[in-house]
Amino acid sequence: MAVLFNLIVRFTKQLSLVRIMKNRIYLIGCLSLIYVCQACGQSYGTSLGVRLGNDRIKRTVGLSLKQRIMKRVTLEGIMQTDFRRNSTFHALIEHHRGVLTKRFNFYMGGGLSFGSEESVRNNRDAREIITTYGNATVGVDLIFGLEFTLLKHSFSVDYKPNFNLAGREPLYRGQVGFSARGVLVKGSTQNKRQRQRTRERKKKLKEKERNKKRGTVPSGNFLYKVFKKQPSTTPSN
Repeated sequence: MAVLFNLIVRFTKQLSLVRIMKNRIYLIGCLSLIYVCQACGQSYGTSLGVRLGNDRIKRTVGLSLKQRIMKRVTLEGIMQTDFRRNSTFHALIEHHRGVLTKRFNFYMGGGLSFGSEESVRNNRDAREIITTYGNATVGVDLIFGLEFTLLKHSFSVDYKPNFNLAGREPLYRGQVGFSARGVLVKGSTQNKRQRQRTRERKKKLKEKERNKKRGTVPSGNFLYKVFKKQPSTTPSN
């Protein structure tokens, strides 16, 4: 019986070691994927679509345009309205991080907002709520979201806190949004165009350097032609 008990103990220890090794390998693999995909950005260059927003006071419908300006950095413009008392424009800059793949991104950023909004002020002394509309507002935005791109379409869910600087109460409003955009320019296409422009600029710089070394002037330099000194000629006797 003692021998059998020892065998069972050894077997269970080996099983536990195998499980620990499997868990470690799985964890290392996940961390490696995340580390590799940290350099991944969004897989599009330009996208345009519809954004639906919702907060405590209103529901909005609007347009969302995203443009990649740098690796993992985009500009987003949002125009939204509830077709009643609130219409706003938001200009945001966002930084993207790939999550396991470049088609699935987490992004965060911030920007400015302008618009005409409804203001709700709570007058506790008079026990009344004062609502005004048509107020010109200026504010600061933050944004946090997840984005997935598939088959030339991009879908995102975001949370966009807004801090009002002038024209509205309350000071803070948070909005949850869902966006569906179509990809107008692929990321690979935009990268190809950027490489072409870079090559053209380098080519022009090389041509300018060669012209300087040769002492030649590019065609079309009107001022040089006008003020160019003509060689003096002496009449022969």
